[in-house]
Parts: sequence; C-alpha cells; structure tokens
Amino acid sequence: MKKTVEREIKLQASAQFTLPRELGEPIEPRRFSSTYHDTSDHRLAASGVTLRYRAERGSGAWQLKLPRAGDRMELELPGNPDEVPSRFGELLVATTRGRPLAPVATLDTHRRGLVVSSRGRQLAEVLVDAVEVSGEGAAVSRLDELEVELVEGDDRSLQRIERALRAAGALDADERPKLFRALGLVRPARRPPKRSAPPMRHLVAMLEDQYRAILVHDPGTRLGEDAEELHQMRVAVRRLRALLRAARPMLDLGWVNDLRSELAWAGGSLGEVRDLDVLLEHLRADAAALGPDERAAFEPLTGELERRRERSRKAMLRDLSSQRYIRLLDRLESELDAPPERGDGMTLAHIARREYRRLRRAVNALDDNPPDEELHEVRKQVKRARYAAELAERSRGRPASQYIRAAKEMQDLLGDHQDAHVAEGVIRELAANASGAAALAAGMLVEHQRERRRDARRALPETWKRMRRRGRDAWE
Repeated sequence: MKKTVEREIKLQASAQFTLPRELGEPIEPRRFSSTYHDTSDHRLAASGVTLRYRAERGSGAWQLKLPRAGDRMELELPGNPDEVPSRFGELLVATTRGRPLAPVATLDTHRRGLVVSSRGRQLAEVLVDAVEVSGEGAAVSRLDELEVELVEGDDRSLQRIERALRAAGALDADERPKLFRALGLVRPARRPPKRSAPPMRHLVAMLEDQYRAILVHDPGTRLGEDAEELHQMRVAVRRLRALLRAARPMLDLGWVNDLRSELAWAGGSLGEVRDLDVLLEHLRADAAALGPDERAAFEPLTGELERRRERSRKAMLRDLSSQRYIRLLDRLESELDAPPERGDGMTLAHIARREYRRLRRAVNALDDNPPDEELHEVRKQVKRARYAAELAERSRGRPASQYIRAAKEMQDLLGDHQDAHVAEGVIRELAANASGAAALAAGMLVEHQRERRRDARRALPETWKRMRRRGRDAWE
C-alpha cells in the first residue's frame, strides 16, 4: 500500500488570475476521473475522510485520505473500481459502522500547472483544476480550484508561493473539500461555547470533542504505522472518561457509571499496546547509550517486548472490530449531545475547585519519601484535577489556563517517574533468565531508571509549589 502525507493550501482563481510562469516550469496537462464513495448519510465526509477511485489513461487506483495533525495522509491501493478494497473497509469500521459505501459523485478533472524548484529540488506543485461534476446528488456542474502541494519544500516555501499567487490575482478559497462543494454539503460550525453559556453547554462541547477525536484517530490506530495515532485515541478515551467522572454531580449517576465502565474497557484495550510503545521507545533510547557489546546483548530482550506488543495489538484490533465497540460509538454519538442531567445546579468552577482540593489533600498526605505506588495515585489525581479545570477553563479564563499548564507539567513529571518504575520492573523480569552479558546490560539500564526516578522526586516539590500557587489563583 502506497502512503503519502499531503501538505497543501487551497486558493481560488479570480477572473483576473493568470498562472505566474516565473514561479516554475509547466507540467504536462492531465485528465482524470475521480469517483467518490461514501455512506448515504455522508459519514466519511462529515469525519474529514475522502474515499475515491481515480482513473487515468486506462488504469486506476483507490485512494483513501485521512486527517492527520493538520495535514492529510493518503493511502493508495490497486483494485476493482466497483468494489472498495477490504483493507480500506476495515480502516473505516468506526466511521461507517456497517453502512454500505457507494458512489456519491464523479468528478472529471482537467489539470494544468507548474513545478516550483530550487537548487535541483522540487519544492511544490501549483495546480489549477477545472472540474466537471456528475452524479445523482450533484449540487453544481462545475468546480474550479487552485492549490499548492508541497513536495520537498517547507512551510516557508509554501508561504512564498502563496504570496506570488495572490499577487497574480488568487483569492481565498472555499475551504470545503471538493466533494462537499460538489454535493452542496455544509460543514457544521463547531465553535466553542461563549463564556456565559450554561455549564451543561460547556460540558457537552468538551464531551463531543473527545468523541470526534476518537473517530479521527481510529483509522490510524488500526493502520498501526504511527504510534501517535494510538496515543491520541487513548488520550481521547481517557479524557472523556475523566470528564464524565468530574461532571457526575451534574449528570445521572447510573448513566455516567455505565458509560465510564464501557470507556474503561475501550481504554484498557488501547492501553496495553500504548504502554508497550512507550516502554520500547524508552528502552531503545537508553540502550543506544550503552557500549556496542552491551547493546547487542540487550537486543534479544527488547525483541521479547516487541512480540508482546504484536500479541497485544492483535487483541486490540479484535476489540475494535467487535460489536461492543461499535455499540459504544453509537451510544456516544446519540447520547453525548443531550446527556441525562441530575439538575443540582453545581457549576463547573465548583467541580474544578473540588478536584483541586482533593489533589491538595493527596499531596499533603505524602511523606518525605513516598512509595512509587502513592506517587502514581497522585498522578491520577493530577489528571482528574486538570480535566476538571479544562471543563471550567472558558468560564474562568486566564487563571484556569495557567493552572492547567502547571497541572500538565506535574502530570508529565509524575508520568516520567511512573514510566521509569514500570521500565525497571520489566527489565528485571526480562533479565531474570538472561545470559551474563544481557544481565549486565540490564543492570546498567535498571540504574538509569532509578536515576530517572530520583530526578523526578527531586523536582517534585518545586513543581507542586507552582501548581499549588496557580490553584490558589484559580480556585481559592
């Protein structure tokens, strides 16, 4: 499967626009046809996903574009134009949820443009598309688009090219994807609620943000080529669960507990793979600092972790393809916009204040040299306090924002401590029956984990002092 990451800007050619030839060399004009597929209720389009079959000069391929950290990742597979590749269908399970995919529009494109180069490097392509639209749901018969796609250039290249195009008459574009414009679809506005909005409106907006994040990162998690996709999906699941916990005074308790239980199951399925990703990344970095002999001796031990991760990933994919997971997504889609309320009038600031005070009591209860397990529990409480503060951030303003930043700093510090604690245990387990050379390398890595924990413990008092000061400003 071919994979690329798209970085582009889109503009519109005015009546006065002419393609500035001094930017680069003309490319050979092309004609191709793109048949877009979606569910009948356009679930792919609503999620920012594009699925199409592109044909040109008697051959073609399926292309799937997924949103990814401000850019889009494009996957390409050969196949029959009448049948969506099963691999793409598997990646889109969370979005389609059993709904059939079918053609929704065909776009015939005449493309011209030029290549922008510098010192033998192709920086970008400037493309001008004249598009004819056909299909039962077509809202327009023609589209015109001007876009710049980076090749080997960077953001500065993109900005320079954009300035030149605007000087030649290019205007701001309709930011909707081609399919949206072809079908007359409108992206729903997702503006954060005003500071004065009712507490439930703020809560619903944050809950729905986490649900959308789950959907965005689900395909990349299934694909498995970027560990960050799994990380962000797990963060969304855990944050959603934590927000529901913090908002329990506002919501029906039975509903909250039931939904949090299902989210805990989903988070657990993601968690084992993610924890092994973190552990492997950390151990590889530590092992890189060893001598060549020690590094070679330790490699078989990391190989065992990689095999564990592969087994965990297979189990995770089974869970993500299960009816239980699909039912959870259906619940989130149908229930988060109007969760059952308890109606006791508690404010978001009160919830955040309560979580901060719980954290303060937990930290004050620590002795001078607390066990690792107690610090791990405090880290969990920091996360709860942070997520509760995020609920109240817009209504409370700058003091809450500063508190959240301080909470993240403390969470990261205690997370590093916990990662070192877990890593030491795993290294000891792996080295229990290892050879002498591997055991020696493991011992060196164990000492490094201990030093990481000592560093974190030394930094903890000052880190907590900063968070406590921000907590007083925000909630006392």
